[in-house]
Amino acid sequence: MTAGLWEHWVIPGIWITIQLTLYSAALATVVAFGIGIARTHHSRFVRFLAGFYTEVFRGTSSLVLMFWIFFVLPQLVGWALVPMWAAVLALGLSYGAYGAEIVRGALNAVTPAQREAGVALSFTPWQRMRLILLPQAVPEMIPPFSNLLIELLKGTALVSLLGIGDVSFAAYLVRLATTESAQIYSITLVIYFVIAFVLTRGMRAIERKAKAGIGQRPEKGTGIMRRLGNRQTAKEVAPLGGGVSS
Repeated sequence: MTAGLWEHWVIPGIWITIQLTLYSAALATVVAFGIGIARTHHSRFVRFLAGFYTEVFRGTSSLVLMFWIFFVLPQLVGWALVPMWAAVLALGLSYGAYGAEIVRGALNAVTPAQREAGVALSFTPWQRMRLILLPQAVPEMIPPFSNLLIELLKGTALVSLLGIGDVSFAAYLVRLATTESAQIYSITLVIYFVIAFVLTRGMRAIERKAKAGIGQRPEKGTGIMRRLGNRQTAKEVAPLGGGVSS
C-alpha cells in the first residue's frame, strides 16, 4: 500500500471512525441513563414508555434504522440529516437501548437499605438518585459499558454503506485501487484493535476513579504484564517452599 493511499484515505478514515464512536457513545450514554432511570421510576406509565423504547430499539437492526433515518425520515419531515449525523443518531439510539438495561440493572442492584436510608433522611427521589443510588451504581455499570463501547466501535463499520469514509470504507477503496486484500484488511484489523485497546484502558481508568470516589479500593495488577510477573515470582518462590521439611 503506497504512502499516498494511506495519507489520503486510511488516516482520514481512522479519524472519522473515532469521531463516530465518540459522538455515538455520547448520545448512547445520555439515552442509556435517561431511559434506564425511567425504567426504575415509581410511575407505571413512565416505566411502560421506557420499556417500550428499549424493546423497539433493541429489536431493530441498527443498519435498517440508519437507512430509515437517512432515506425515509426526510420524506416525513421535509429535511435531511447528513450521513455522518444520521449514522450517529442511529447508533446512539440503538446502543443506548442496550445501555439502558445496564443502568436499570445496576440501579436495582443497590441494596434496599440504601434507598430506605434516603427516605429516612427525607431526601427527594432526585436527591436519592443523585446522592445515593448513582454513586454506588455507576462503578458497576462501567465494565459492561466498556464492552458495549467496543461493540459500538465495531458497529461503526456499518456507516460505510452510507458512503461515509470511515476506516472500513477506506480499506475497501484501497483494496479496489491496489487489489491487495490481505495487506489492507490485516492493517484494518490492527487499527480496530488499537482503538479498542485504548478505549478499554480509558474505561478501566474511569472505573478505578469511580470506585475510589465511593471508598472502594481500586483493583490493581490485573494487566497481562502484572500477571506474568506474579507467575514468575511464584515460580521463584516454589523451590524455596519445596526445600522445607515437615
